[in-house]
Amino acid sequence: MPHNDRDLKSRPDPDALLALAEQARRGKLTVFLGAAPGVGKTYAMLTRARRLKEEGGDIVIGLVETHGRGETAALLEGLEVLPRRQVLHNGRTLHEFDLDAALARRPRVILVDELAHTNFGESRHPKRYQDIEELVDAGIDVWTALNIQHLESLSDVVAHIAGVPVRERVPDTVLNRADDVLLVDLPPAELIERLKEGKVYLPDNAKRAADRFFRLGNLTALRELALRRTADRVDDQMVDYLRQNAIEGPWGAAERLLVCIGPDPLSEKVVRTASRLASSLNADWIVVSVERAEAESSGAMRKLDETFRLAEQLGAETRRIIGNDFVEEILKLARREHATQIVIGTRRHYFPLRLFRRSLPDALAARAAGIAIHLVTDGSAPAVKPAARRRSTLPDGWGRGVAIATGTAAAATAVGLLIEQFVVLQNISLLFLLAVLVSATYAGYVAAIAAALISILAYNFCFIEPVGTFTVAEPHEVFALFVFLAAAMLAGGLASRVREQAKTARRRAAATQALYDFSRKLSGTANAEDVLWAAVTQIHATLRRNAALLLPEDGDVRLMAAWPLDTELGLTDTMAGRWAFEKKEAAGNGTGTLPNSPFQFRPLMSPHGVVGVFGFLQEDKPLEINEERALAAILDQTAIAVDRARLSREILDQAAQLEGEKFLAALLSSISHDLRTPLATITGAVTSLRQLGERMPEESRDDLLKSIEEESGRLTRFVANLLDMTRIEAGTVNAKRDWVDVADVVHSAVERARKYFPGRVFETSIAPDLPLIRGDSVLLGQVIFNLLDNANRFGGDEPVSVYGRREEDEIVLSVTDLGKGIAPADLDHVFDKFFRKGKPDGRSLGTGLGLSISKGFVEAMDGRIKAESPAMKRRGTRISMRFPVAETCITEKERG
Repeated sequence: MPHNDRDLKSRPDPDALLALAEQARRGKLTVFLGAAPGVGKTYAMLTRARRLKEEGGDIVIGLVETHGRGETAALLEGLEVLPRRQVLHNGRTLHEFDLDAALARRPRVILVDELAHTNFGESRHPKRYQDIEELVDAGIDVWTALNIQHLESLSDVVAHIAGVPVRERVPDTVLNRADDVLLVDLPPAELIERLKEGKVYLPDNAKRAADRFFRLGNLTALRELALRRTADRVDDQMVDYLRQNAIEGPWGAAERLLVCIGPDPLSEKVVRTASRLASSLNADWIVVSVERAEAESSGAMRKLDETFRLAEQLGAETRRIIGNDFVEEILKLARREHATQIVIGTRRHYFPLRLFRRSLPDALAARAAGIAIHLVTDGSAPAVKPAARRRSTLPDGWGRGVAIATGTAAAATAVGLLIEQFVVLQNISLLFLLAVLVSATYAGYVAAIAAALISILAYNFCFIEPVGTFTVAEPHEVFALFVFLAAAMLAGGLASRVREQAKTARRRAAATQALYDFSRKLSGTANAEDVLWAAVTQIHATLRRNAALLLPEDGDVRLMAAWPLDTELGLTDTMAGRWAFEKKEAAGNGTGTLPNSPFQFRPLMSPHGVVGVFGFLQEDKPLEINEERALAAILDQTAIAVDRARLSREILDQAAQLEGEKFLAALLSSISHDLRTPLATITGAVTSLRQLGERMPEESRDDLLKSIEEESGRLTRFVANLLDMTRIEAGTVNAKRDWVDVADVVHSAVERARKYFPGRVFETSIAPDLPLIRGDSVLLGQVIFNLLDNANRFGGDEPVSVYGRREEDEIVLSVTDLGKGIAPADLDHVFDKFFRKGKPDGRSLGTGLGLSISKGFVEAMDGRIKAESPAMKRRGTRISMRFPVAETCITEKERG
């Protein structure tokens, strides 16, 4: 047992081995990382390229920017350089990296400088790092260069350090997936000296850079960032090596971060900070947002979606939770995901708010036992006061709400004054409370507050002594006014919240009902084409946008359904759809791949992989959050339905294949028996004749020759049956439409049977003056002979009867034997191919094709055939055929 334990411990990590196998199928990405421009990244890359070229390596320069540096340009001599692609941008001709030329050339190693560059013109990808990812996926090794400030998670830190915003950014996942990260380092003082000597920028640019960016403090901070990030990457590579080789080490407890965000500007900084923290701790991290049941504004949800996309680009896992108790929901998720730290943003709270309201970070800290709380503060000073913030965040439609509040308060005042003309009431204030509730119900919380304030003023002015002034004479009236104001605002707030929740519930109920109807429609649809049309019409009705579905066909994706019907896809659209299918990621408008397409394409993912691609017309109009959720649900159901239809089709194909294999096995079994037996008889007879010859009695020779003749005829019939069955299966049986005398055909078939089966008694009973039928006499004679042959085999020793008569507009022919008959369970199968009543070992006296061929010939002549058992005296079998009588026919009597 100890030996087995050691074996288990010495096994490599399966996940690490899978990652290594996946990496082996791709090219290698090598990043030359520097702290700032001018440290020598391109120079180091070209120096290494020349060394590889001298060793005979296949290396090509895809794109290198020398920035006018002569010593760097000199290293390009002797290296193969791909021509650049010319694009027109803002009236200027620019030279960009030619991705298609690089894929066509397909070198072993290619150099593509400036990883963070943005492509111009009609490029397949908007960013150069996406070009490089496609090269790596194609199996090409790529060398590239990157400055540390261009990493997405560090862009805000660099902007704060250097005071210069970073426009060109690269997701951290690009660097994390790099196979090798080579740090090109230079002390800050030496870099500044190079800048002054004009070795980094031209003189004018160098002076501006020295004043703003290339300062000793900035370069030192950037150098520290580059060193730390490189050290993290080296640590990741070491861990991968240990896992792949099952080397034990002092593994520590893994950190796991839970990052809380909301629809506010601080959330972006929280995500970037959490990304750096997760990278430094080498920890997994989850970004979560807790949303209330009532819907947020579209602007807030759009901001939240942008923050989620940023988190996904930085490598986070994202979650959305619906709930009212934020603290409880966050802690529940943290415990379920084993989070060790919660990262959350916090703002400065002013004095009144600190007294009456506890912040979310404080509430988490009070209840998060055993979980560390990491607070991210707003870097900018809180210059916006609460009052100003309230003014800047008034809800949409507040003017309408104030108008409704004014109207309801005025109506309550008028009704109250009218009532006081007849009776004096002490609780007239209830009218104003009703006005507050009506305003809240129809216009929301702002209207409720406005109605409460206007109502208390109107109540004071019109109904509290002294009337006509805002003065309150009695202290208890003052108390009543404040109680009324508090009750009105509380009731208005509750009514407003109920209104919002009702609106949200109605929207969700409508969406749920639509999804339910769609799922019911899909559940009753097994045909893939019906699924596609149901999906595109449902998506068009939900999004009010053109929708298209593409499915794989012959190694490519092809448009299978679209709504409206006139929706067409251009070349760029098709390329985006193909990319989404092959790479299993979104492409087209609003993505990083082929954004020039007006459509956005998303893969349909099922448990068995990508089953298709869905596209919708976006044209720079992103979906709202509710539309996004509805679309995701529809696509999931569509993917499952398409996969189910595909599996159903495969099951039918497999069933047909199994049936074909079953028929093939029966045919081989038949051939092995029905060929071997007559061939053995013929071979034995021929051998006896050759060996004995004249020494055999003449009677014995005649018997042998007769057996050869009989078995040859049997083989002939067997081959003819196979050929006839092949013709029937191929649909090439073309029955003639001649006038056929049924009586003549029956007598000819019976005489032929008597010749082949001399020991069998055949009786015929044909009604006189049978009309002629339209048919093929040869096929009809073959059918009757097959039926007589079948009766001879299975009919025992009793005579076989053939009857012919007319029943109304049909002629009925039947062949009856008095054998054991056919079991009721087998009656439906006697006309199937290769069905035989054989012995338990599977052998029988026939091929099982005679009745099947008879059915095919009868149906070719527009007839019907049927088997009945027992036929008479509780035994035997009767096989009847019915043929229609032609509208114009001539009987024997009429011809005479």
